[in-house]
Amino acid sequence: QVHLMQIFSNLLSNAVKYTQEGGEIQFFVEECETKSSVYAKYRFLVSDNGMGMSADFKDTIFDAFTRAESSLTNKIQGTGLGMAITKNLVEAMGGTIDVESELGQGSCFEVLLDLKIAEDRTVALAAQEETDEQDGNILQGMKFLCAEDNELNAEILIELLKIEGAECTICENGEEILEAFEQSAPGDYDMILMDVQMPVMNGYDATKAIRRSSHEAAKKIPIIAMSANAFSEDIQNSLAAGMNAHISKPVEMKVLEKTIRSIKSGGGGVPNRRSLNSDKWI
Repeated sequence: QVHLMQIFSNLLSNAVKYTQEGGEIQFFVEECETKSSVYAKYRFLVSDNGMGMSADFKDTIFDAFTRAESSLTNKIQGTGLGMAITKNLVEAMGGTIDVESELGQGSCFEVLLDLKIAEDRTVALAAQEETDEQDGNILQGMKFLCAEDNELNAEILIELLKIEGAECTICENGEEILEAFEQSAPGDYDMILMDVQMPVMNGYDATKAIRRSSHEAAKKIPIIAMSANAFSEDIQNSLAAGMNAHISKPVEMKVLEKTIRSIKSGGGGVPNRRSLNSDKWI
């Protein structure tokens, strides 16, 4: 689920970035025929009638740090990693991703995935929902300080937290969140959500600076890393910088809740992660 959210968050946010106001973006899902009784085959299309891309750039779009260069695209922020990450996630799930595009006419990304057919989980889900209700909504009333340089991701995070009854103050880079924290009074914020990849000052350096700060809460305020990568090196870097836990982007509220419960109970929390000494998921 986390991989699917990341894949389509990347594809749809790109479509929004590179489509002019008044343009059209479509997200199409189709179940395809298959002989398997265990897996269902799905075809996903994300298309737009925006800027499109040249034939040369289309051949390199899935390479890391690749961005189209023009007077229009240069105004659009991005690391050039989004499509490389998307391709890696799709291939990690055993799928394929392709793109058709024409400069000035728009683009269409096609993702083909085999997804395992779910067993009957009604009883298990009902039991989990009952447990969650008994525990209550841990996010209710919480106040977060958040570093997120992507405007769309920031807006989504604010709205998701608002639905859960929580508040969120957004900072665009590491320097801003350090300044906001140092200017806050003890108790203004319950927790910090720290994007790892940011301009000016990244999440690791910002966390180290917060932990060194003379602020009363510097050593004890929980800091959770947010990153599209959830590999052992990224997790180790987060923990070494002084963070309490590491969660994948886009942030899922259920995962965030579990991580917060773990931190408040005295543990860390790195859900959906690789073992630090293994390539297997735990």
